Amino acid sequence: MKTIIAKPLNAKDFAPFGDVLDMPKVPSRVYFQEALGNLRPHASASLSTTFKEPSPALPFQVEVLERHEFSSQSFMPAEVSVWMIVVAPHDAQGKPDMERVQAFLADDTQGITYKPNVWHHGLTVFDAPGKFNIFMWRDNTSGDEEFVTVPPFLVSRA
Repeated sequence: MKTIIAKPLNAKDFAPFGDVLDMPKVPSRVYFQEALGNLRPHASASLSTTFKEPSPALPFQVEVLERHEFSSQSFMPAEVSVWMIVVAPHDAQGKPDMERVQAFLADDTQGITYKPNVWHHGLTVFDAPGKFNIFMWRDNTSGDEEFVTVPPFLVSRA
């Protein structure tokens, strides 16, 4: 089974897929609108929260990826230890390119925004339960999200 190594989340490597939302280290406000996108004018802004139980430790098996074709999706941790981001560009048929899949590990000071139409794995936390705030646009149709089964692969630490 293919294994990919998760690397620490950083803005440069994640840029093709969206933005890294680093919490300010001094009193200030930072705006993160570059990767935000709503490709359906009739869709409504959606702000939600989620609680995730920790997954088994790495290596972690991935079998499904998802995308939100018409909306960006932002995750800002409210309480988390370590969490994983798995992304893949599109192949020639518009499905996830499994030869170029990447994985990142983030900490409690990092959020992310996936650009619209980015293939990614569902929210996965390690070490302790996680709480997140999530922002995207929805119109409550099948266009809100798409899931595909992919050839299983493992994500591990270096």
